[in-house]
Order: sequence, then structure tokens, then C-alpha cells
Amino acid sequence: MKFDPEEIRAETSADFEGAWSRGVQYASERRVNECYPRSLRQMRWGKPHPVLETIQALRAAYLRLGFEEMINPVIIEADDVKRQFGKEALAVLDRCYYLAGLPRPDIGISDERIQQMNVQFEKELTAEISELRETLHRYKRGELGGDDLVYELAQSLSVEDMQVTKVLDTVFPELREIAPVASNATLRSHMTSGWFLTLAELVHKKPLPIRLFSVDRCFRREQREDEIRLRSYHSASCVFSNEDGAVSLDDGKEVATGLLSQFGFRKIRFRPDEKRSKYYMPDTQTEVFCHHPRLGWVELATFGIYSPTALAQYDIPYPVMNLGLGVERLAMIVHESDDVRALVFPQFHAPFVLSDLELAELIKLEKTPQTPEGRAIEQSIIRVCDDHGSVESPCEFLAYHGLLCGKQVAVKVIEPEENTRLCGPATQNELVVFAGSVQGLPRTEKWAKQFEEGVPTNIRFLDAFAALAAATIEESAQNGELAQQGAITVNVKIVRSGADINIMIDDVAARYITSTNRKIDIRGPVFLTVIATLLC
Repeated sequence: MKFDPEEIRAETSADFEGAWSRGVQYASERRVNECYPRSLRQMRWGKPHPVLETIQALRAAYLRLGFEEMINPVIIEADDVKRQFGKEALAVLDRCYYLAGLPRPDIGISDERIQQMNVQFEKELTAEISELRETLHRYKRGELGGDDLVYELAQSLSVEDMQVTKVLDTVFPELREIAPVASNATLRSHMTSGWFLTLAELVHKKPLPIRLFSVDRCFRREQREDEIRLRSYHSASCVFSNEDGAVSLDDGKEVATGLLSQFGFRKIRFRPDEKRSKYYMPDTQTEVFCHHPRLGWVELATFGIYSPTALAQYDIPYPVMNLGLGVERLAMIVHESDDVRALVFPQFHAPFVLSDLELAELIKLEKTPQTPEGRAIEQSIIRVCDDHGSVESPCEFLAYHGLLCGKQVAVKVIEPEENTRLCGPATQNELVVFAGSVQGLPRTEKWAKQFEEGVPTNIRFLDAFAALAAATIEESAQNGELAQQGAITVNVKIVRSGADINIMIDDVAARYITSTNRKIDIRGPVFLTVIATLLC
């Protein structure tokens, strides 16, 4: 097998860039297409799990190399492990999980138990007893599953399911005290265990050469989980089979190079593995090291040629090269993680961190208008304040004149007091997230660093007030309050918190900011007043 790493990298890059371009175009179309409901327009790209993202990349990499994807058996009989691993089988089985099941007890129906059920059900059981015995015998024979037992017993006794549940606990303690009994079946600890079974079935059904790969879970009974090992992990494994003399270590090197070069590794080394598993031919087990710009040389994969002795156990007549790597280990290196637990289970082990961008996404307006007229009022208030905010008071400006909920209304922005301005000095303050803190700041040279290095929310105090005023006027028109009173006034003077200006910070963000000793500083003199008057 010969692969050109540069050609593969070029194809990979083109595929990724094409997908990215199409995704950006699609997202752009989604943003500007107003025919979508607001709930859809607010949707954003999801976030993949790093391990599953690596699995997808490995699948694509193997497919580019011409390998066919397979799903290998997960449940392996202990006898198969012994056939495959020979003298090492005991050590392998010591790290395997054996599957256990609950035995089906033989439950007798004595006169004492019948009397107990008569008391429980408050009726005399006669013909129902034979039905009950038959149901219990069916359960014992395996004809009836445990999930159907309660229902079938209730049908036999002509009672409710809940009544049967109480009886099972008191009258039939055998069911409560059943202990699991181990079988001879194990959960796969090495992908190799599945490959022997798969190859035994396919070696005479598929023409040579055979190129197969599988990315799936394996299980090992570790004494404990730590920074580098888990009890369940993913193996990305492949096999290559060909005629005698046509399989060599060079095939393993070619596959390893073709596979790992697609993840950006340019320097790859091979070294004999001193562990020497018995299912590999002597002196063929090889470790694969890749150079990482920050981590240096790291081990990423192992390959070797299966032992003819192990292959003969399954009547596989051709030599087989096998390569495998741990997906979690590759994901740790790609994402530069030093704890596999935090990488795989961030919800349990990773420190809770919210970026400035994530915090900004958790800040929104508490109230917004819901009708087209309400949104028009909102925009008109913003326009008037932007255009005339510095006009000296007393003053007033008509922002909106038209229909709202079938009524003619006029909306004005006013400032009745003298010697001030239409809008207070903090009106143009904008919410920005910087270094984990949320602040309401003006876009001036003094605060340029916060806006350049932080994440602006594009929510000004003015925008929040306009949405609040429009939503309040809209609601008063809908519930009849505007019709009753003839006018509605909405004003905000001094802002001391986000709630004063219609700004809501999600509880998750607020807790995170507080727990990390950051601050929420939303303050300032706004002095905005809007009055809506019913005209007819």
C-alpha cells in the first residue's frame, strides 16, 4: 500500500474548507432570511464533543485511505480471548468485565403465600392461583421477560399493577434477593478480539487484499480512573490482509503515515515495542511516534503482524497487519489536554469556564415588543434619541403616530425639566464583557481596550429602554389599560443594576461571574421618559 501524504493532506484541506465555506454561506443566509420564525433565526451553530469530533475525523481519514468500515462484536466469549492471547489470556481476562445476569428463581405458591395475598388484595383467590403458577413458570423458563412480569402477574390475579408491586416485595422475597451470576461472556478489552471473529467470517467471502477499519468502544477493568486512563475508551483500529509475502511492516508504516499525516503531523518515527504481545509475530510489534510542536515526540499508535498461531485458531490462512490507536489519546494531543477525564467528561471533571463570548450570549433584554407595531415604536424611540439626545430641555419629540392594537396612538420622547437634555449622559453606554466582567461603558477612547479586547453585546442602555417602553405600551394597549387611562408613561432615571434598564443576565452567567470574583457593573444616569397617548 502506497499513500502520498501531501496529496491526502491537500484533499483533506479542500474537503474541510469546502464544508466550512458552505456552512458559513448557509449561516449567512439564515441570518438574513426574515421568513424564518424568530426562534429559528436565533439558533446558532452547535458545539461538538472533542472525542466524537476526533472519531469523525478518523473515520474520514480511514475512508480516504481506501478502508471499509466495520462494526466488530463487543461481547467476546472468554474462550475466544484464550484462543487469541494464548498464555497472556489470564492477564487479559483479569482486566475484562464479565457480563452477569439475574437467575430466574423457582417460586412456589404455598397456602401461607395464598393467605398473604388474600389479605393484601382483600379478596379470596381461587381460580387465579393456577393462572399465577403458569405465569411464574413462564418467567422461570425465560418465556416472559422481567419488564413484563408485573403486568402479566396483575392480569393473572385480576388486580392493579401497583398492588402486584407491593406483593412482590412482601410475599415473594426471592425476587428482591436475586444476586447476579457471571457468565462466560466479556466486554471487548481489545479491538483485536473482534477482528479475529470478523476476519474468520470474511476471509473466504471477500477478495484479497482486505482493508477494514473500526472505531468503537473497548472496556478495561482498571483499578481506578486517572489523568491518562478510563474504564471505557475508543479504539481506532484497522487490519490489512493479503497473500503470503505481501504483508510487511512497511504496510503498517504506510498506513500510520497516511492516517496521522491527515491530522497535521509531519514528523513520524517508528520504534520496536518492547511489550511484544503474543498475538503479534515476534519483532513485528511497532510503536508510532509523532512530533508535536509543543509536546515534542508523543506515542500515538501501535501496529504489528498477527501471529500465524493465533490466526490458525480461526482458520485464517493469510497474514494480517493490524494497527490501532486510542482515540482519547489522539484527542488529548490535538486539543492539548492533560487530563483525559476532563476531556471526555467535562461536566464532571473540567473546571467551569465561560469565555467572554459565552457570557455575552447569556445577556439579553428582559422585555421586547412582540407585534410589528410595537417593534416600530421601539425603533422610532431609538431614532429620536440618537438624533436629538443632546437637545436642551424642556423638549419633546414625536416618535410614533399610528395604529397599535386597532387604536390610534402617539408616542413621544420628552424631558419636562429645565436646564438638562433630552437624554441622560449614560444613554449611549453599551454592555461589554471584558475579562469575565460585564460593564456598561461609553464607546470613548478611555474604554477603547475593553471594546477592542472584550466582547461587545451591541446592547446600549438606550436600546434596552426603548424595548422596555415599546413592550410596556404594547401590553397596556392589549390589556385595555391605555384605553382606560388615556396615556401611559415609561421612564428610567438612575440605573443601579441591569434590572433597572430591562437587561437580564442569565443565572448561569451571574453565578459564574460572582464565583470568579468578577463584577457586574451596570450603572449610570439615563433620565429617559416616553409617554404614549391614545388619540381615539
